[in-house]
Amino acid sequence: MLGPKRELPWFAGSVLVLLVLAAIFSSSLAPQSPTEGDITQKLIPPIWMERGEGAHPLGTDRFGRDVLSRVIYGSRISLLVSLIAIGVAGTFGTALGLISGYRGGLTDAILMRLTDVGLSLPTILIAVVLVAVSEPSFRNVVLVIALLLWPRFARQIRGETLAIKEQDFVALAVVAGRSSAWIIRRHIFPNVVPTLLVISTLQVGYVILLEGTLSFLGVGVPPPNPAWGLMIADGRGFLATAWWITLFPGLAMLLTVLAVNLLGDWLRDHLDPKLRQLGSRAAAPEEPAAEPGRTVSEGHAHGPAARADRA
Repeated sequence: MLGPKRELPWFAGSVLVLLVLAAIFSSSLAPQSPTEGDITQKLIPPIWMERGEGAHPLGTDRFGRDVLSRVIYGSRISLLVSLIAIGVAGTFGTALGLISGYRGGLTDAILMRLTDVGLSLPTILIAVVLVAVSEPSFRNVVLVIALLLWPRFARQIRGETLAIKEQDFVALAVVAGRSSAWIIRRHIFPNVVPTLLVISTLQVGYVILLEGTLSFLGVGVPPPNPAWGLMIADGRGFLATAWWITLFPGLAMLLTVLAVNLLGDWLRDHLDPKLRQLGSRAAAPEEPAAEPGRTVSEGHAHGPAARADRA
């Protein structure tokens, strides 16, 4: 039996608020330039270690660039890639899912076969090939991720549309002579928005990991841009001597993905009507069971009517 709905995950919310603030105010929060370095300051350890300096709280990399500044600016890249890629993929996938689910027939068959092809592609391999062919850049990374992401939206929204179009209010709109575009815009789309929000939230962590993987493989956001995946790749040859180059961007990516997934689970619990119904049933108090050896009718025989009969 499910318990009551979970409270707001404050840890996830705090991490995401810090991420957004770091992305917006990167130029004010970063103590140093994220791209300019001083070779004489290379591989300085964090401030709490021997030889650490207050000017570089999290140390420097092999080019003398400040790790803290690069982690802060990396949040901007991760956030921008996630928002733009999910926005493009969500818009395209939602439109196809609405059309496919509502129209049905041959239209549904063709669009869903295209969606199946998109879902069957090996994501990392296709992303690496596409980005490598079109040369690494911020725009190309966003377009490739959006191209690989839209089938997830289309499949889920199509399933929601199939259920919603069977409702009475849609049938009444059809009888009233409303067009398909009007019905989709006024009746079906508002009802799939909660599902769309949940999908979008859960895909943020996936996009961040995918962008980090592409940057790690050298086909993502090109250097010297401070992408988290690129920072991890830069430090993999110094794990024994300068572990902080890889550790801190890796922790930033880990906390961000974990926070987004926790927030997505919370949104799903609160926006999914089926889960809301199950949660309210689980939270409702159960009626007391009858004592062993006594039937329900015997239990009620001790009420006011029974006392009147005995009198």
